[in-house]
Amino acid sequence: MYIRKLDIFVEKLPLVKPFKTALRIAKEIDNIFVVIHLENGITGIGAAAPTVAITGDSTAGIASVIEQVIAPQLIGQKITQFHALSKRIQQSCAGNTSAKAAVEIAVYDAACRYWDIPLYELLGGQTNELRNDMTVSVADKEDMVNDALKAIQDGFSILKVKAGKDWEKDAERISAIRRAVGDQAVIRVDANQGWSVSQAIRIIRELEDKQLNVELIEQPVKAYNIAGLKEIKQHVQTPIMADESLFSPIDAMKLLSEQAVDYLNIKLMKTGGIRRAVQIADMAEAAEVECMIGSMMESIVSVSAAIHLAVAHPNITKIDLDAPLWIKQESFEGIAYERDTIHLGNEPGLGIKRKENVPFK
Repeated sequence: MYIRKLDIFVEKLPLVKPFKTALRIAKEIDNIFVVIHLENGITGIGAAAPTVAITGDSTAGIASVIEQVIAPQLIGQKITQFHALSKRIQQSCAGNTSAKAAVEIAVYDAACRYWDIPLYELLGGQTNELRNDMTVSVADKEDMVNDALKAIQDGFSILKVKAGKDWEKDAERISAIRRAVGDQAVIRVDANQGWSVSQAIRIIRELEDKQLNVELIEQPVKAYNIAGLKEIKQHVQTPIMADESLFSPIDAMKLLSEQAVDYLNIKLMKTGGIRRAVQIADMAEAAEVECMIGSMMESIVSVSAAIHLAVAHPNITKIDLDAPLWIKQESFEGIAYERDTIHLGNEPGLGIKRKENVPFK
């Protein structure tokens, strides 16, 4: 069965409240949706979220690259040869990982719909439930404490606390959250590249001295500073995770060979899609380094692909996929979020569909 055409749609999605990190503040997000049409009428959908501060990909850039560069590589190609299609997508241009991810997700969705199987079955999954976390945005101490307590009330027991915007206040804010939630929650800290090496070591040691029981510290220093990640890892007890330092299997190879971190955070908008994400998880498994799978601030379309991968790969042991909960009104349905649990159904492909009263414009 062959690919007949690709359609592209852009939508602006307001957030329930501002999403604040050390890198950006978002009140609404753009999502670029890609629909692949097969000759027999089957369609597959993918999506990308522009995050200029991390991937360098803008809304206009993603749409343009898909339409002018990637799509021509796929028209007339056989949908079941998804490894070859993935290779075509990756080799179509340099960079542009978000655009590549959107198209590759649509390819996998269409192929699975053609075979009438859920994506997680194609990837080897045996479960269809995940335990999720909730992000606490960077803010004043009181606001962060209130957000953490609300997350607990909403049924979450894992908190991802954002830091890195004002390093001198980070330890105080994390301490206040731990005092407020007690032992009701696991706390992860994400600095989003906001600390220097010396600041990171100082802050993490303070958290350790206070026995705040932080599970891990994510991306404390700049993405390029692999040596800095390793130095921090060598001087603290709390596990260190790479996020912005990890885009490709080559990045993973370097991080693993240098023994620079304890965990890897995989995001499809960084890897350029599912296939390279699987490669990274496989490499990390061989090196006995566990992975988290996360997302940017994205719609349920692309996050659902990450969910399917998470339930399928045994080395993805931590989940950070709360982005759809930040969106005021989703345009798709099919995957259920119930408190801190994500439920996948048995529908083919991504298992999602466009809401009937929300047509593409």
